[in-house]
Amino acid sequence: MVEKSISVDRMEHIINVFGSFDENLRIIESELDVKVLDRDSELKITGEDAEKVYYAEKAIEGLLTLASKGESITSQSVRYIIKLAMDGKSDEIVELAEDVVCITAKGRPIKAKTLGQKKYIDSITNNTITLGVGPAGTGKTYLAVACAVTAFRAKQVNRIILTRPAVEAGEKLGFLPGDMQNKVDPYLRPLYDALFDMLGPDTYAKYLERGNIEVAPLAYMRGRTLDDSFIILDEAQNTSREQMKMFLTRLGFNSKAVITGDITQIDLPGDKISGLKEVLKVLKDIEGIGICTLTGADVVRHVLVQKIIAAYEKYEKTRPELARGRRPLERHKRN
Repeated sequence: MVEKSISVDRMEHIINVFGSFDENLRIIESELDVKVLDRDSELKITGEDAEKVYYAEKAIEGLLTLASKGESITSQSVRYIIKLAMDGKSDEIVELAEDVVCITAKGRPIKAKTLGQKKYIDSITNNTITLGVGPAGTGKTYLAVACAVTAFRAKQVNRIILTRPAVEAGEKLGFLPGDMQNKVDPYLRPLYDALFDMLGPDTYAKYLERGNIEVAPLAYMRGRTLDDSFIILDEAQNTSREQMKMFLTRLGFNSKAVITGDITQIDLPGDKISGLKEVLKVLKDIEGIGICTLTGADVVRHVLVQKIIAAYEKYEKTRPELARGRRPLERHKRN
């Protein structure tokens, strides 16, 4: 039997780490096959495997560090910290509690929840153009909007421009009623949601009326030069190569652009090349352009989302038509 001890200064930190009804503690014990006991401001970790006891020690120390900085410890963060400890990255955990990206309309601080998200935010801060690529739930759009709102509040830019291609995800919406804004609203809803959270609906409406915020489909960008703006192109995997080039050449003086997308969820016809997949190769060595790849480990939605993404990745590797880069629809058409 191997035993490790951790001294804790404040009981509330232990309560935060253990979670409601010790649910976080049970995750640590189950994942690492250890037992954790709280005795007189000291945590005792015991187990048969010395390596797993060591991982538990590092994970708990990391969680206590986050708790001491006021972070709320969730079951999701516990699983992520355990993974960092097992990957030998426990020393980097403290980075997750450092910089606040933005404060929402309700006073909630927005911070990176994973190291991948931290690198993504740093890339947006330090580069003129950032390409954020990764699966659903990794915070690509939400964090980009948070950075845009921060830059706008600091008067670094005069406008926030949010855009995305109007491509349907496998279904036809038909002829929607209403004016042009009503017709494009369904495509742009995720961007509205993020802005409402950051600014509140009243402030959002005020800036929209003044022209400080613009939300429009990608087709509206042609022929424009975007100066003093923070521009976000969302769902960029559904841009054509021509649309991507058009968007990139809109960038004006004192502007910053963030391009987000998931190359595993391309809704273009089988004979169309994704502008995002192509631009990752074209711009990979240009100074001032950052390419940040997020993974399933950076998913901050329900824990099942990580498992779903991993299952799809495993399944698609076994399908020969996907492994060769051809879509089943394309093969069917040729037959």
